[in-house]
Amino acid sequence: MPAAPEMVLLSMACVVLVADLFVRESNRILTFLLAQVSLLMTFIAVLAVGHEGRLVAFYGTFVSDPMAQVLKLFMLAVVFGAFVYSRDYLRERSLFKGEFYVLGLFAVLGMMVMISAHSLLTVYLGLELLSLSLYALVAFDRDSADASEAAMKYFVLGALASGMLLYGMSILYGLSGTLDIAGIGQFIAGENGDNQVPLGFALSFIVLGLAFKFGAVPFHMWIPDVYQGAPTPVTLFIGTAPKLAAFAIAIRLLQESLGGLQVDWGAMLAILAMLSIAIGNVVAIAQTNIKRMLAYSTISHVGFLLLGVLAGTPQGYSSGMFYTLTYALMALGGFGMIILLSRAGFEADQIDDFKGLNDRNPWFAAMMMIIMFSMAGVPPTVGFYAKLAVLQAVIEVDMLWLALLAVFFSIIGAFYYLRVVKLMYFDKPTEEVSLACGADMRITLSINALAVLMLGVFPGGLMALCTAAFA
Repeated sequence: MPAAPEMVLLSMACVVLVADLFVRESNRILTFLLAQVSLLMTFIAVLAVGHEGRLVAFYGTFVSDPMAQVLKLFMLAVVFGAFVYSRDYLRERSLFKGEFYVLGLFAVLGMMVMISAHSLLTVYLGLELLSLSLYALVAFDRDSADASEAAMKYFVLGALASGMLLYGMSILYGLSGTLDIAGIGQFIAGENGDNQVPLGFALSFIVLGLAFKFGAVPFHMWIPDVYQGAPTPVTLFIGTAPKLAAFAIAIRLLQESLGGLQVDWGAMLAILAMLSIAIGNVVAIAQTNIKRMLAYSTISHVGFLLLGVLAGTPQGYSSGMFYTLTYALMALGGFGMIILLSRAGFEADQIDDFKGLNDRNPWFAAMMMIIMFSMAGVPPTVGFYAKLAVLQAVIEVDMLWLALLAVFFSIIGAFYYLRVVKLMYFDKPTEEVSLACGADMRITLSINALAVLMLGVFPGGLMALCTAAFA
């Protein structure tokens, strides 16, 4: 029963895969609807098997706990929105094919396996299922040289990072004699200092692998190229849901498995967080392509996310989780706006494409302004509360210098978000073409942006869920 949602999703992904063979090109909407039904059924299954406390199944390889349930529900909702945003974009470019949704569903399955992993083997299984699906999605537009180049870079660097993560796991297995995450935690707790050097190597390789999956500096080199080269719906997918899965395996591997080495990995994450916040915010200022700008923005947000984890306290973990959930929501809206402004033969991927959006459509200019303010951390949006929660967790563990650095670079980073707002409201539009998209996308995007605002005004409910996950 704890794995029922994964079983439902796997079954439905196979149904979509086979059914798509019999669907005509003109009726491809059926594949889209079937994929959305799959996500809804999985969402209901997660709610149905939800329970208080922690349940370990499949001989210790799979765990169902409050953290996993919240992350899965949020991830399914985000992917549902991503599929809604992608439909018109793909149709206009003759990319509206079943493969996009099948690969998306298998990537979601990989993320769900990662979130519930309780064994090093399960972690790697979920990670590879996700990674292989994403490599194919980036190269989905086979006629695009940029997409092929981005996919190749992502594949080569991703394979390297996966290998290093696997190497770190193999050292852990060699030392402890178990693949069970809790068993490794017990081994490290009883360690008397004889294995400090090999444990240090294992920890270094695992942190390196995780840093790549997050896109933290200096393992961020793939993010700008992949974000810019991939079709925008794929960029949206990569920039949102996988961050939730990456947070989950960071908690599983660092807190639950290597908790006894918290001083060591805390110092490593402090360096990664500081570099990510600094370089992400500074380099983003120089970007003219909004997808590249949001890529460097992602790197800076990853730095904040890592601040919560490195605090090593329940408050730190819950604030890190809150930041991850709200960032996924903000990124979903940001990339959704790029898709909204795009049309057949025109990619709205330059910052200047947002000029005069208020004259063309005041409502969606306001929605984009909310999202940009939230990413910059301006109250009363949820981005402000998320940053505040993380900074409080860092200050509580006597790392005031790190919090001050984060605030300093956030102020610098506010410039490139506010530049987009300035272009929308104070510059004249370069063209007068109306925004052409379906009612479902308009409604979903509006709900998305308003949720960012409402969660900032009333953050208590979501914060309580995150706190309960680590109680």
